[in-house]
Amino acid sequence: MIKAIDLSRVFLTEEVETTALRQVSFEIKKGEFVAIMGPSGCGKSTLLNIIGLLDNPTSGKYYFLDHEISGSSERQRAKHRKNNIGFVFQNFNLIDELTVFENVEMPLIYLGIPSKERKRRVDEVLEQMQIAHRRKHFPGQLSGGQQQRVAVARAVVSNPKLILADEPTGNLDSANGEEVMNLLSELNKQGTTVVMVTHSQRDAEYSSRIIRLFDGQILAENFQSN
Repeated sequence: MIKAIDLSRVFLTEEVETTALRQVSFEIKKGEFVAIMGPSGCGKSTLLNIIGLLDNPTSGKYYFLDHEISGSSERQRAKHRKNNIGFVFQNFNLIDELTVFENVEMPLIYLGIPSKERKRRVDEVLEQMQIAHRRKHFPGQLSGGQQQRVAVARAVVSNPKLILADEPTGNLDSANGEEVMNLLSELNKQGTTVVMVTHSQRDAEYSSRIIRLFDGQILAENFQSN
C-alpha cells in the first residue's frame, strides 16, 4: 500500500535549514497496524504528513496505492486523500457549530454522496462507535472520549483504505484512551490499514509493528505478535 524510498524533508527559512527526515525508507502493507514512535522533534509528524499526502518530501520517492506521489500537485494529493484516507487527531478537530451527525456527514458531502446514502452511512457508523444517542448533540456537550469517538466515526464513514491517527489518545484519560485504541484495533481487524503516531508504549502494543524514529532517521523496526 505504501512504499517510501530515501525520503528526506528539509524546512528552509531565511537563516535556518532544518532537516526533519533523513533518507527514510520503509513499506507498509495493506491491513497492517503500524505505530511510529520517537521523542518530540524526531520527525514523526512530518512523516505522517507525507504519508497522509498533506506534504511532499524534499527528495526521495513516495508510492501510495502504486502511484508515485512525491512531487505531485496539491490537487492530485487532495484527490487521493479524499478517496482513500481518514484522519484522527489528538485535538479531535470537530466543528463546534455542527452536530455529531453533521460532523460525521461532512466527508460524504465532499465526496458528493447523495443525501439518503449519507444518512444511512452516518447512522451505521454512529451505531458502530456507540455514539448514536448523541447524534443531535454538539461537540461542546460531549466528553473527551465521546468527541474522539465522533472523530473516529468521521474518519471511517467514507470507508477509507488507510486511517492515520496522530496521538489519538493524547488528550484522554486511560479508560477513554483504551476505548479509542480498541476501536482502532477492531477497525484494523476488519481490514483497514492503520498508521499511528504515538508517545505511548501502551498504545503501540496494539500495533503489529513499531517504527522508531530518532533525529529524522529510522532507528529500528520491531514486529509484534498480538
